[in-house]
Amino acid sequence: MAHQISGAVVLAHGIGGRRDLPLPFSYVLVGGALAVLVSFAALLWLWPTSRLRGAAGGRALPHWATSMIDAPETRWALRLLGLALTGFVATAALFGKNDDLNPTASFVYVLFWVGLVPASLLLGPVWRLLNPLRTLHLGFYALLGRRPQDGFLPLPPRLGYWPAAASLLAFTWLELAAPNRDSTTTLITWFGAYALVHLGSAVAYGSRWFDRGDGFEAYSTLAAHLAPIGRRTDGRLTLRNPLDGLDQLPAAPGLVATVAVLFGSTAFDGASASTTWVVHAQSGPLSPDTANALGLLATVVFVGLSFTAVLRLSGRITGVTVPDGRDTLPARFAHSLVPIAVGYVIAHYFSYLVFNGQQAFILASDPLGTGENLFGTATRHADYTLVSVTVIALVQVFGVVIGHILGTVAAHDRAVRLLPRGAAVLGQLPLLVLMVGYTLGGLLLLFSS
Repeated sequence: MAHQISGAVVLAHGIGGRRDLPLPFSYVLVGGALAVLVSFAALLWLWPTSRLRGAAGGRALPHWATSMIDAPETRWALRLLGLALTGFVATAALFGKNDDLNPTASFVYVLFWVGLVPASLLLGPVWRLLNPLRTLHLGFYALLGRRPQDGFLPLPPRLGYWPAAASLLAFTWLELAAPNRDSTTTLITWFGAYALVHLGSAVAYGSRWFDRGDGFEAYSTLAAHLAPIGRRTDGRLTLRNPLDGLDQLPAAPGLVATVAVLFGSTAFDGASASTTWVVHAQSGPLSPDTANALGLLATVVFVGLSFTAVLRLSGRITGVTVPDGRDTLPARFAHSLVPIAVGYVIAHYFSYLVFNGQQAFILASDPLGTGENLFGTATRHADYTLVSVTVIALVQVFGVVIGHILGTVAAHDRAVRLLPRGAAVLGQLPLLVLMVGYTLGGLLLLFSS
C-alpha cells in the first residue's frame, strides 16, 4: 500500500531493502530460523516448568501511581482528549477539501492505526479511555440513569472476540483493498457505519461490548498485554515482565481469528507490494481492488487455519487433553501469536510511522485547506534523514525474529503448564515448525519488493 501525500509517495511498509542489510539476505533467513530453533532448544533445557505468573507477576507500583491513573480527573481528561481528537479529524473530513492535502487519511492510517501499537506497548490499553464511542455510550447511559455495564440484553459468551475480528477485517479491507480508500467520503461512510454498529451493540449489551467487540479497542488491549506496566487481579498497577502480561490473556472464542487478522493483514500488505503480486493484480481477470480483497481474505484465513490445524495436530500427537477438551488448545495458545503480530507490525510499519507521521502533523495545520497554519507546521517538510535505510532494514529483521522468539517462549511456558513433560516437548514440535515457517515467510514478504 502507498499513500500519495503532497506529490510524494511513501510506502506503508519499510523502505529498507535487501541491499540495505549489513549481511547477505540468505544469512538473515538462516539466522532468523536458527534463532527460533535455538531458543526452543534452550527452553527445553532451561525452562522445564512454567515460570510465567500472569496477573500475579510483577512488582507493585506505589499506591499513589494507581490512584493517580484511576482518578476521575485523569480518566475524564483522556476521554475528553479522545473526543477532541476525533472531532478535529471529523471536522477535516466533513468540511475540508477532499484532496491529497486533507489530513484525515494520514491521521486514520498513520497516527491512529499504526500509532496504536507503540502507544499501547508503552502505556497500556490507552484506547479504552480515548475511545470516543465508549465515552458517548457512557454519557447516553448516564442520561438513562443506568450503569454503562448493564445492557438491556445479556452478552452471549460464545460471541467472544468474533465481532472484533470482523471489525478489524473490515478495516484492513478499507486500508488495503477498498476503492478510493484515501477519500474523505469513503472514510466518513466507513467510520459512520462503524460507529452506528458498535454504539448500537453497546446500547443493547452494555459497555462490556467494547472489550471484545470493538476491533480497535481489542487491538489496543491485545498489544497492551506486552506492556511493561500492568495490573494485578486487585487492580493495582505493577511493573512486570511483558511475558507475564501476555500470559494474563485468557482464552476466548474468536481470539485466534482476531490475531490472524492482525498478522495476516500485515503479511498481505507486504506481499501486495511485490512485483509479482502487482503484475498479477493488474493483468488478471479481476479488478485490482477485488484481487486485493480476495488476497487479504485468503492470507488471513491461511494464518488462522494453519495455527488451528497445528494445535489440533499437537493434541492428537500427544493424546493429552486439557480440562476443557482438546479443541480448546488453539484458543489457549493464541496468546503466542500476539508478539508475532505485534513484531511484524513494528517491522512492517516502522518507517511509515516515522516518515508519514511527520506528514500528518504538517497537514494538520491546515485541516480545511484554507491556507491556515494553526500549529506552525504547514511550511515544514518531512525529514527523511531521521532514520537510515540500514536501521529500517535491521528493525524489520529484529521485529520479526524477536516477535517469534517471544511467541515461542509464551507457547513453551503454556505447554509445560498444561501438559506432562514428555507430551509438552512432543506437542510443541508442530508449532515450532509453524513458527519457523512464519519467520521465514515474514522475512521474505518484508523484503519481497
